[in-house]
Amino acid sequence: MTVRGLRGATTVERDEEQTVLQATESLVAEMAEVNGIDPQDIISVLLSTTTDIKSTFPAKAVRMIEGWKYVPVMCTNEIDVPGSLPLCIRVLMHVNTDITQQDVKHIYQNEAVKLRPDLQQ
Repeated sequence: MTVRGLRGATTVERDEEQTVLQATESLVAEMAEVNGIDPQDIISVLLSTTTDIKSTFPAKAVRMIEGWKYVPVMCTNEIDVPGSLPLCIRVLMHVNTDITQQDVKHIYQNEAVKLRPDLQQ
C-alpha cells in the first residue's frame, strides 16, 4: 500500500448550514465509494471553502458520517482569487491504497465540474 491523494470539489447554491453539510457529505461519501476506500484507510481529510462560505465548517459533515468519527479532518479557506468559482468546497483526502495514481477517481460535482474538465468521464 501507498499513500494517495483523492481530490474532489462541489458547489452549493447558497451558504446555508444544511446545504453545505449535505453537499460535503455527498462529495466525500462518493469519493470513498468509487475508490473503494474504507474509513480505516484514511489518513486525513483537508477541506477548503471559498471565502463566501461562512455558515458552518464542512468538516462537521465528515465527522458525522458513520464510521468516520476518528478520521482527522481540517478546514481552511481558499485564496480569494477574483473570478474564481464561488460557493465551492474542495476536498483532499489522503488514503492508504493499492490504487495506482492514474486509476484514482477524482470526483467533481455540480458547478465544480468546471474546475477539472479533463477528469470528467
